[in-house]
Amino acid sequence: MLESIKNIICVGRNYVQHAHELNNAVPQVPLLFTKPTHSLAEANGSEIIFPGDRGEIQYEAELVFHINRRYEPGIKVDDLVDQMAIGIDFTLRDVQTELKGKGYPWVLAKGFMNSAVITSWQPFVGLKALMELDFSLEKNGQEVQRGNMKNVIFDLPTIIEYTARHLGLDRGDIIFTGTPAGVGPVLDGDHFVCKLADKELGNCIIKLSK
Repeated sequence: MLESIKNIICVGRNYVQHAHELNNAVPQVPLLFTKPTHSLAEANGSEIIFPGDRGEIQYEAELVFHINRRYEPGIKVDDLVDQMAIGIDFTLRDVQTELKGKGYPWVLAKGFMNSAVITSWQPFVGLKALMELDFSLEKNGQEVQRGNMKNVIFDLPTIIEYTARHLGLDRGDIIFTGTPAGVGPVLDGDHFVCKLADKELGNCIIKLSK
């Protein structure tokens, strides 16, 4: 499935509390960035290798949606999205802080190898049912993040319309929709478990390279 993914589109600062915990302004329009497909990795229980020499790495759990057809104005989300998963947007936070201070793009902080971890795909439940589903992230057996799309700043229809207008959307594209509060550091050997409605969809173990 990962091989068929074309574009990875991400939404930053889409939960107010997360924007506040990083001392960032709350955006007035969706804050979009992308990751290269080389950043994709599966949360299938295996070990995932990250750089251990580029400063602090932080986890950001998010709901991810798979686009099944080319966007057309007026198309319904339930007709455009066919699958969903939980993703972890791993971030080189020290690198990002330095890039932001210089006014540079975030790609070196967000697009490193294996930085877009995705669980197994599930059928899209539809917009209405989606509002009833919490997603969560556990780190070493302790829940560290819990979110729900009903609490986002920009909902899925808004994200899709804005993305399609500015970047385009087609079959094989995926959208990371933002992370709730609770992001934190990643250490060597950390075990992450991603859950939807308290059901595990995937897990991984982090190995920091030397």
